[in-house]
Amino acid sequence: MSESLLEIHNLVTSFQTDRGWVRAVDRVSFDIPVGKTVGLVGESGCGKSVTAMSIVDLLPKPAGQVLEGEILFEGKDLRQVSDRELQKVRGGQIGIIFQEPMAALNPVHRIGKQLVEAIRLHQKISHRNALKKALSLLTEVGIPAPEERLSAYPHQLSGGMRQRVMIAIALSCDPKLLIADEPTTALDVTVQSQILDLIQKLQKERGMSTLLITHDLGVVAQCTDEVVVMYAGRIVERARTTELFAHPRHAYTQGLLASIPRLDREPQTELPTIPGQVASITDFVHGCRFCQRLEREDADPDERPTIKNIAPMHSVENCPLCVTLTPQYDVPRPVTHL
Repeated sequence: MSESLLEIHNLVTSFQTDRGWVRAVDRVSFDIPVGKTVGLVGESGCGKSVTAMSIVDLLPKPAGQVLEGEILFEGKDLRQVSDRELQKVRGGQIGIIFQEPMAALNPVHRIGKQLVEAIRLHQKISHRNALKKALSLLTEVGIPAPEERLSAYPHQLSGGMRQRVMIAIALSCDPKLLIADEPTTALDVTVQSQILDLIQKLQKERGMSTLLITHDLGVVAQCTDEVVVMYAGRIVERARTTELFAHPRHAYTQGLLASIPRLDREPQTELPTIPGQVASITDFVHGCRFCQRLEREDADPDERPTIKNIAPMHSVENCPLCVTLTPQYDVPRPVTHL
């Protein structure tokens, strides 16, 4: 087995629309090393969650389909396995923390029942032992009075506790890979920190690999070993976290970093923003899509930039108008605490 737990090669995920099939994920390739955390970052609508759902085949069907590429988990292509085998991997060897816990948890079933169901679906274990394990998991994720919470309904818990329940369900079968899709969305800053610390603690204790999907680069700096920057369905830059913060090369990455609030700016200074917005999926050009956003007239809309390795473990979509040694934005100083 390679030292990468998950390898994705040339993934193409499309959705059927009135205008035909459109690509939400356009030849995406990256890997997740064993025991490491990879951050997948970008604005809303860039294809991060669709990439994650493609891995575990949770796309809305028949509209959404993975049309091309390989998804290798421990060397086995998940696109080629049977539905029964995939069911064992999904939730068993690959745990998922969904973006919105209130929507992911069943509102009419008690927390204990949902945990027991997840455990017994993948393990041959009695109901009594599954209930004991559920209690242990709630204790492990830091929920107070776990015996009482087993009989509670989701609406009776706070947002932070619901997120902890989702983490408990995701970890219930000791997965090798954890996919955390915006795990701190809609949580206040204090609870966000607690949830991120919990995920890091459990990862170290269990030796898991983690795919952390977020648009928050502060979270990325705190929690990840490597970063994959995604824009308009494509990867535009990938590097180790410290390298990316120290030497961002793509203009989109520089724009994301420049938008982070900083203490060294003057008070009440307006945050830098990236002009324009992500194009509609039906309007994506074949060429550089960041140039499309900035409406650069000298960009070729039909020539797709190649991926270029510019340093060890640092690659970038090599658009001559977007890749630069001199940042086009006022990016922050590199983080030093990683």
